[in-house]
Amino acid sequence: MTLPTGKLPLEQLARLLSQVAPIDPRVLVGPGVGLDCAVIDLGNGNCLVAKSDPITFATDAIGWYAVHVNANDVATTGAAPRWFLATILLPAGKADVPLADSVLRQIHTACAEIGASLVGGHTEVTYGIDRPIVAGSMLGEVARDRLITPSGARPGDVLLLTKRVAVEATSILAREKRDRLTDRFDAAFLDRARQFLYAPGISVVRDAQVAIGAGRVHAMHDPTEGGLATGLHELAAAAHVGLEIDAEAVPIYSETRLLCDVFGLDTWGVIASGALLMAVQAGDADRVADALRANAIEAAIIGRVVERERGVTVRDASGVKPLKTFSRDEIAKVFE
Repeated sequence: MTLPTGKLPLEQLARLLSQVAPIDPRVLVGPGVGLDCAVIDLGNGNCLVAKSDPITFATDAIGWYAVHVNANDVATTGAAPRWFLATILLPAGKADVPLADSVLRQIHTACAEIGASLVGGHTEVTYGIDRPIVAGSMLGEVARDRLITPSGARPGDVLLLTKRVAVEATSILAREKRDRLTDRFDAAFLDRARQFLYAPGISVVRDAQVAIGAGRVHAMHDPTEGGLATGLHELAAAAHVGLEIDAEAVPIYSETRLLCDVFGLDTWGVIASGALLMAVQAGDADRVADALRANAIEAAIIGRVVERERGVTVRDASGVKPLKTFSRDEIAKVFE
């Protein structure tokens, strides 16, 4: 069977990962569906959190993306992102010194913004690719008694979403496909959509820090490839729970809707870094949401956690139905 572009389908990934078990007892969180970070007990009351992720859809500002998408997942554990490593692959015949300089500057600037340091990696001009690719690894640290994992969601929790859907997709479409959009949108609209990378921004590090300082956050997840829908399914799989989502409560940027309409993309399935999904103790949900808003971070209650046997469902004007799944990110359609 030929696999689709993007993440491995969840059932295939689960099958593969079921064959892998860490042999080191200090590994508190190893590979698993919806488990985006490894967590290792350092034995001194602290944990090392490790994350690795490549940037493949974007080419513009690729270094910036690489730092923040990796830092986001580290932050979902309650950890502070500290050390970044980057493998930078540049296409033979197209790479030049200004390109290499630009990628490194983006990485350095993004690291400085979140208090992390670039500590190593590898840079290479190679054949077989037609655009730059950056594979990043972010390391962070957190006290063991403050560790949060996606498996912590429990029935009764409230689901909160910061910002809206879908920051990253909006920026990528405006940056990578501008030539196909100029006859539909004016320059001001496209410039605003391009700037989604920075404002509202794809980082959720601050979102996570504010939330965990305001109340009992049981689980956090960063919706990336496959969009919010995939992020919800991954959170449910990691915690062995069901979810009930209110479609009307899910906030979507108007820019996202307009750009996705042009390409025939479903906004629930486009790459969505920039929004943070949280399962919060019901009694603390309003307090957490208020703290986020007080820090100029949008927050919306979009549903709740229920028992596993109830599945992952969404309620809209037509009634309650299973939340759709996406075998690949919707944005892949425009890069075929």
